[in-house]
Amino acid sequence: MTKGLIAKKIGMTQIFDENGKVVPVTVVEAGPCVVVQKKTVENDGYDAVQLGFGDVSPKAVNKPRQGHFKKNDVAFKRFLKEFRLDDTGAVNVGDILKADVFAAGDVIDVKGTSKGKGFQGAIKRHNQHRLKETHGSGPVTRQAGSMGACSSPSRIFKGKGMAGHMGAETVTVQNLVVVKVDAENNLIAIKGAVPGPKGGVVCITDAVKA
Repeated sequence: MTKGLIAKKIGMTQIFDENGKVVPVTVVEAGPCVVVQKKTVENDGYDAVQLGFGDVSPKAVNKPRQGHFKKNDVAFKRFLKEFRLDDTGAVNVGDILKADVFAAGDVIDVKGTSKGKGFQGAIKRHNQHRLKETHGSGPVTRQAGSMGACSSPSRIFKGKGMAGHMGAETVTVQNLVVVKVDAENNLIAIKGAVPGPKGGVVCITDAVKA
C-alpha cells in the first residue's frame, strides 16, 4: 500500500467523459486527513500511519483519546484509521493529506460498512426462490423450506442459508477507478458504487490487485 485516505460518502451522480458517455460516479469527501501517529517496527512491531478525519468538539472526546491527540500536538478528530504504507518516511506527524493524493485514472479499493437491512428472510438474504403458491402450500411461500434430511444427518449443515441479520458488515469493493479529483474542495469522483449510506465513512487505498 502506497497511499490511503479516510473519506465521507456524499452520494451518487453522473458525469460525462471526453467521448460524451455517461459515467455513474460516487462522490466522496476525501480529507483533509491529519497524520496523528506513526508506528514503527522498533516501537510497535510494524510500520503504519494513523490518520484522523472529521473535526469534533473536545467535549465529545474521552480523556484517553484527548491525551493521544495532545501527546502528538494535533487537532481532535472524530475518526482514526491506520494505513500500513510501504514508505512511512514520506509523512510526519502533523502532516495534512488531501484529495490530491489520488489522481484521475488511479485504481483503488474502497472499504466501508454496508447498509444495515435488519432481520431479513432467506429470499432477500440469500436470493432463494419462493415455494409454489398452489396445491396447498399455504402461508409459507416465502419460508426457507426443508433444512435437511430427518434421521441422517439429523442436523443442519453449517453455512445453510437461513433468515437472519443482513447488512451492516465491513465490505471492500476492489478495483474502482478514480474519474475526477477536485483538490480545492477535497472531492473525489469514483466510478461505480461504494459501500454504505450517504454520510458513511469509508477508507480509500490503492488497489492491491491492480
